Amino acid sequence: MKLWEIAHSRTGDKGNISNISLIVYDKKDYEKVCEKITANVVAEWFKNIVKGEVIRYELPQLGAMNFVMHDALGGGVTRSLALDKHGKSLSSYLLDIEIELD
Repeated sequence: MKLWEIAHSRTGDKGNISNISLIVYDKKDYEKVCEKITANVVAEWFKNIVKGEVIRYELPQLGAMNFVMHDALGGGVTRSLALDKHGKSLSSYLLDIEIELD
C-alpha cells in the first residue's frame, strides 16, 4: 500500500532545510510506520533532491514523525530556481512510498 493510505503529511521550510511531518491516521499503525520509514529510507527516497543529512524526530504521543532534511531546497527560497521553492510538494512525494504492514 502507499503511505498516503495510512498517514498524512505537511511540509515547512527554513532556509535550505525542508521539514516534513508524517502523521498516521490511526495510532495502532505508528510503531510499524516507525520501523519502516527511517531517516535512511527517507534520505534514499529523496536522494535526487536532498543533498544533506536527514534527521528523524519521533512524537509517539501524536502518532507522528518529523523529518528534517538539510540542503534540500536548492539554496533556499531566495536562491532556488525550482518552481516549488518552499518544497510544499515534498510531503506528497513522501506519501508515495510503498509500505507493507505485516
